[in-house]
Amino acid sequence: MMGTLSTRSLERRFLLLTGTRWLQVGVVFGLTILLPLQRGLSVAEAGVLLSIQGFVVLALELPSGSLADSLGRRPVMLLAAVAAITATVLFVTASSFWGFALALLVQGVFRALDSGPLEAWFVDSLGTDAEPTRVARSLGRGSTVLGTAIALGSAAGGLLVWWAPVPGLDPLVLPFLVALAIEVMHLVLLVVLVHEPRAPRPRRRRGAGAEDRSRARTSPWAALTAAIRLVAHDRVLRCLVLVEVAWALAMIGFETLTPIRLAELTSTVDAAAVFGPASAVAWGVFAAGSALCAFLVPRVGVVRVAIAARILNGVFVATMGLLAGVVGLLVGYCLAYLAHGAAGPAHNALLHQRAEARTRATVLSVNSLVAGGSTSLLLLVVLPLAEGIGTTPVLIAVGLISTLGALLYLPARDRRRPGDATPERRATRPSDRPGGVGTTPLGQGAVTGPADAVAKSTAAAVPRVSRRPSRRAVTVNDAVESPDCGTSSPGSGAPG
Repeated sequence: MMGTLSTRSLERRFLLLTGTRWLQVGVVFGLTILLPLQRGLSVAEAGVLLSIQGFVVLALELPSGSLADSLGRRPVMLLAAVAAITATVLFVTASSFWGFALALLVQGVFRALDSGPLEAWFVDSLGTDAEPTRVARSLGRGSTVLGTAIALGSAAGGLLVWWAPVPGLDPLVLPFLVALAIEVMHLVLLVVLVHEPRAPRPRRRRGAGAEDRSRARTSPWAALTAAIRLVAHDRVLRCLVLVEVAWALAMIGFETLTPIRLAELTSTVDAAAVFGPASAVAWGVFAAGSALCAFLVPRVGVVRVAIAARILNGVFVATMGLLAGVVGLLVGYCLAYLAHGAAGPAHNALLHQRAEARTRATVLSVNSLVAGGSTSLLLLVVLPLAEGIGTTPVLIAVGLISTLGALLYLPARDRRRPGDATPERRATRPSDRPGGVGTTPLGQGAVTGPADAVAKSTAAAVPRVSRRPSRRAVTVNDAVESPDCGTSSPGSGAPG
C-alpha cells in the first residue's frame, strides 16, 4: 500500500503525525511539575518523579528500538500512543506521590517506545533510492513542524490556564484534558495513515532444524545486537553518537541554567512568568532553525550544516553568559534554540545515512541513550559547579567546550564505509578482474556497507539481509562536494 504513495504524500503524512505528536507536549509544557506541587507534593518529591521517568526511558531505550526494528514501526507506534493516553489519564487522576509515580513510569514507557519509529518508518518508506539531501530536507521540515507545534501548544496551554473557561474545573487540569484529546486523535491518525509492508515469512526448508528456523526469524535481541555491533564497527557512526555528549552539555546550558540565571537576575516568581513566553518564542525560533537547515543542506551539504550548527549552538550558549541583563540572556537563549533547531535534522540525516532498515530504529535509540545518559551524568557535575562559582562562568564554559563536538562530524566526510574495499585492494581482487573467477557485480555478493559487514560477523544471530542494488550508494560527501547535490554523482542509491 505504501508503494502507491508519492514522496510528497509520504512527507505530508510524516509532518502531520509529527505535529499531532508534539502539539500535546506544548499544551502541558511546564505543567507536569506544577500539578503535583498544587496537589501537595514537595519540590523534592516532584524531582524524584521526574527522575523516575528518566530512568525508565534509559532502561527501555535500546530494547524499544530493537522492538521497532524486529516487529515493525507501526505496532510500536500504536503501542506508544496507547501508553501516552494511559499516562495522561493516570496523571490527571493522581492525588498522591505513588499515583503520580505510576503515571510517570507509564510516561517513561511511552517516551522510550516513541523514540525513533515514526522517523524510521518515514525514511524506510522513502525507499532505497532516496538521496541524503532529500532525507535531510524532509527531516528539517519535520523539525520545523515540531518546534511550531510546541510553540503553539505552549501558547494555547498558557492561555487556557489564564482564561479558565470551564467553571469549577481546576485551570491546571484543562490543558491535560486538551492534550488527552490530541493524543486520541494522534492514535486514530496512526491507524489510518501509517502502513508498512508485512515482512515475508521465511520458507521452511525440508529437514531444517529449530536452530535454522530461529536464525530465519528476526528477534528483538538479534536487532539489538546487530545495531550495537554496527556502531562498534562503524567509526563514523561512533563519532556521530558521541556528538551527543557535547550536545547534552550545551543543552544543560540553554535549558537548565537559563531559568536559574533568570531567577538570579529577577526573582523566582518573575522568572517563572518570563520563562513561559520566552520558551514559546524559543520553540518558534527552533522551527525557523529547522527550516533554515532544510534550505541550506542542498546548497552546502549535510556535514557542513551539522558542523556549523554545532559550533554556533555552543557559541550562543557562551553568549548567554557574556551578555548582561535579562534581555541579553534571552537573546542568547533564542539564538541557541535557532542553532539547536538547525542541528537536529542534519545530525539525524547523517545517522540515517549510516544505518539500514533492519537496525535504523535501534541506532536512533543508541543515539538517544547516549544523549540521555550524558545529560544525567553531566547534570551531577554542572549544577553543583554553577551553585559554587555562579551560572555566568559555567554558561561560558559549557558553551565553549560543547563546540568541540563539531570535530566529531569530520569523519562523516569519508566516503568509505566498513567493508568497502580500497581502490588498491579492489583492483587486485579476482572477482574484479575481467574474466576473473567468481566475477560478482558490486551489491550482488560483495560487502557493500556496515550492515553487510555486521551480517558476516553475526550470521549465527542475525538473518541474512537482502542484496544491495548494483549502483553505488550516494554518500553524505556527495552533498558536501557538490552544491547541486541531486545530480552530483551517477547512480543514486540508498542513503544507508
